[in-house]
Amino acid sequence: MELENTKGMNSSFNKKKHPHRRYNPLLDEWILVSPQRANRPWQGQIEKVAEEQLPAHDPNCYLCSGNLRVNGERNPDYTGVYVFENDFGSLMKDDVEFSNEQSDFFSLKPERGINRVICFSENHSLTLPEMEVSDIKKVVDVWQQQYEELGAEDYINHVQIFENKGSVMGCSNPHPHGQIWAQSSIPSTVLKTQENLKKYFDKKGSSLLEDYVKKELEAGERIILENEDFVALVPFWAVWPYETMIISKRKAENILQFSDSEKLSLASIVKDLTTKYDNLFEISFPYSAGIHQSPTDGKPHAEWHFHMHFYPPLLRSAEIKKFMVGYEMLAEPQRDITPEQSAVILKKLSLKYYKS
Repeated sequence: MELENTKGMNSSFNKKKHPHRRYNPLLDEWILVSPQRANRPWQGQIEKVAEEQLPAHDPNCYLCSGNLRVNGERNPDYTGVYVFENDFGSLMKDDVEFSNEQSDFFSLKPERGINRVICFSENHSLTLPEMEVSDIKKVVDVWQQQYEELGAEDYINHVQIFENKGSVMGCSNPHPHGQIWAQSSIPSTVLKTQENLKKYFDKKGSSLLEDYVKKELEAGERIILENEDFVALVPFWAVWPYETMIISKRKAENILQFSDSEKLSLASIVKDLTTKYDNLFEISFPYSAGIHQSPTDGKPHAEWHFHMHFYPPLLRSAEIKKFMVGYEMLAEPQRDITPEQSAVILKKLSLKYYKS
């Protein structure tokens, strides 16, 4: 005799209490949310970590102005933003001969590209939240210039702009800087995002992220910051505890389509968001952040909508981190604290920098 399964059916679903899965339309993936594992509100736990007081100029830093780099070249006495080719790039420009001998299990192809480093400031001690908005705007200007310059190379089909902040994110130098990897292929995650953006655009005739932002603004649950041109929010499908996205309100396929005032708005919201991050545990908050925008392959990309991801690893304090292990490596991503809880915490944080 088959018994009817009634277990767990005596209460109505509550997203704040019951395990559930959430759909990420950008990647066509699901994540598991387990709010019952972290149902007590965050208590504002701050475990102070001794932070090294950095000088404005470090004579031993290979990114500081006027200093010798590891390849024997000397940096100019720059002020503001400085860009150079990565001395230990992951990609090479060489166009090599290749015999295309592929099989079902052993497929490979050469990958060409250019790696560059962007120093945000000559001041070794600064990070983005400690910089003036006008100086962050100069970084945005360079992002725009580099996207255009590198994308104009006939073999470059994608330009990835990103920043790793903090040693926990693999950043080997505290000098304020980011990177650009420009390559001949469109990377897997970007390609997957593009496919889903196009699927939505072809079906609806509108931008997935433009429609999403409108719904998020109506809901108001996950919005952290908003200005005239951009919103910063915790995505409904966020995986990392304090993951956020900055999304342009207007559908712009890439950074080249932003006006000067929009670039200033982007600089402003980047400063405000990263300030909130640092204020969360009163430390220089680590993260990996990067821009997703249309490829530079010369094809029309009406489906694309500029956005920027922030993936920070910290969970409950400066010492407690989120790791992708076990179930997450074998099955799918999982989180305890809900995106809505994270949004409440981040939204309440001051924009006055904790060191001031």
